[in-house]
Amino acid sequence: MTDKTTPELKAEILAEALPYIKRFHDRTIVIKYGGNAMTDERLKQSFARDVVLLKLVGMNPVVVHGGGPQIDELLKRVGKQGQFIQGMRVTDAETMDVVEMVLGGQVNKEIVNLINQNGGKAVGLTGKDGSLIRAKKLLMQDKDKPGEMIDIGQVGEIVAIDPSLITLLDSGDFIPVIAPIGVGEEGKTYNINADLVAGKIAEILKAEKLVLLTNTPGVLDKNGKLLTGVTPRDIDDMVADGTLSGGMLPKIGSALDAARSGVKSVHIIDGRVEHALLLEILTDEGVGTLIKSK
Repeated sequence: MTDKTTPELKAEILAEALPYIKRFHDRTIVIKYGGNAMTDERLKQSFARDVVLLKLVGMNPVVVHGGGPQIDELLKRVGKQGQFIQGMRVTDAETMDVVEMVLGGQVNKEIVNLINQNGGKAVGLTGKDGSLIRAKKLLMQDKDKPGEMIDIGQVGEIVAIDPSLITLLDSGDFIPVIAPIGVGEEGKTYNINADLVAGKIAEILKAEKLVLLTNTPGVLDKNGKLLTGVTPRDIDDMVADGTLSGGMLPKIGSALDAARSGVKSVHIIDGRVEHALLLEILTDEGVGTLIKSK
């Protein structure tokens, strides 16, 4: 396809990006990478280029990735069906082996390779590396039986995050790419929701931004209209009245915790849009929902 953008328009676009580049220079931006952006070849390349560009203009991107579709595909091949409760994957020992193989091996290395092919210096990590993510077993409240807990297997909640390895990589101009796998006191491996890991890492690093890529335009109201500039109180109201539910709940929970814990802005953006990261961070318009810290 021929690029019909005029040189004048290109110059205008670059000029529009300048104040954002200045404002976010040397600031940490934590990006949760998932959804269609991880499976569509064109979007994968676009994401990798965006991350490299952010690093080259002086920001510190940290990528945390999921891998749901890839996990489901491998589970199907070994004759297992993925099961979810309240947006969380039920993870028995066999499923945990598949999760670790897919997230820590296949998906992580593919993202690292993509970023490196596009001129970046990415390094792949799981929460086991340098005891980055300490975790313990997560027990979930049973919504139908108040007071009772549900055991969903080797699913973890975060106990602590040691940011020293991420900080070291950032200072050496590397881009950390993190798989959401934690390790317990007894050395047991835990599958942790990637949105929760991204949110907690953003909090610990005192990130300027947390950006969550999704398969929706952002946070939608009951009429399907995109909302932006919302506050934690607005989000609480939407969870209470059922506007937000299912797989969006861990994402929203992570976004709220980050916004309340000092991350200046949280963005839930449409990962199906090419160069969504650049549009959200370096332009006036943006392509999703901005959740303000207050």
